[in-house]
Amino acid sequence: MREIQFREALREAMNEEMRRDPRVLLMGEEVAEYNGAYKVSQGMLDEFGPDRVIDTPISELGFAGVGVGAAANGIRPIIEFMTFNFSLVAIDQIINAAAKLYSMSGGQYNVPIVFRGPTGNAGQLGAQHSQNFENWYANTPGLKVLVPSNPYDAKGLLKSAIRDDDPIIFMESEMMYGDKGEVPVEEYLIPIGVADIKKAGTDVTIASFGKIMKVALAAAQELEKENISAEVIDLRSVRPIDYATIVESVKKTNRLVIVEEAWPLSSIATEITYHIQKHAFDYLDAPVQRINNWDAPLPYASTLIQVILPNVEKTVKAVKAVMYRN
Repeated sequence: MREIQFREALREAMNEEMRRDPRVLLMGEEVAEYNGAYKVSQGMLDEFGPDRVIDTPISELGFAGVGVGAAANGIRPIIEFMTFNFSLVAIDQIINAAAKLYSMSGGQYNVPIVFRGPTGNAGQLGAQHSQNFENWYANTPGLKVLVPSNPYDAKGLLKSAIRDDDPIIFMESEMMYGDKGEVPVEEYLIPIGVADIKKAGTDVTIASFGKIMKVALAAAQELEKENISAEVIDLRSVRPIDYATIVESVKKTNRLVIVEEAWPLSSIATEITYHIQKHAFDYLDAPVQRINNWDAPLPYASTLIQVILPNVEKTVKAVKAVMYRN
């Protein structure tokens, strides 16, 4: 099977859906003439023209609002944010318009729109450009929130997102755009809200999503050297969350560690911890451990970034703690 980059997988998903459905369009800063800030939309202007690949002013609130209005009137827009840090400027349109219009209209208006772009730390970009808002958007009824970790999942989930009739937050990572992975040539879709067991195991469950899956999988490899078998679950979707897959895994392993690049308060890890103690308490042989960012703005210094973010060492330590092997 061929290998392609994460950005290429996203591009293929958008190209295929735009060829399939003339109502689909892409709108955002530098998506057209510049081929995208991260070259995700490279060549799309040439194929689809300026009516369907649309450069916008630097006005996230404005073009997000245009997208919501278009979606309510039968168009299926993909709105690209150069970073989800900039989506805060548009959050009123996302939460108070896109997420609520179906409910407030009594089901008369769907808003089939995808807001996509990079999230989280991408190196030395400073506190205002290194934040994670997955849990913010996941706290909003009416939205679905997807965070793929590899090219295969990215393509299949984005195609499903574009076809979905609900507003979707689709979060990527600047640090993954160049990652390569196997992606079939033939069409496929990945259902929204279904987690994936990336590695089977028997001793402990490690759950994560997005680029931090790299940390989870690397930690599992390190643990194998000490004869600790970790089952690694990629959530892929944080609204809805596939609780059942996590519960069934914990029933088998009796231990859970959740790794997430986000502040700890009201995090996805916190929500999963609550759910596991409610539905799998009797199966737990140790308290659930979570690895989050430190509860502080991300600094600029690279040495401090490594201290604050989740990493392999912290994850291995947490696994050993739940196994009482520290």
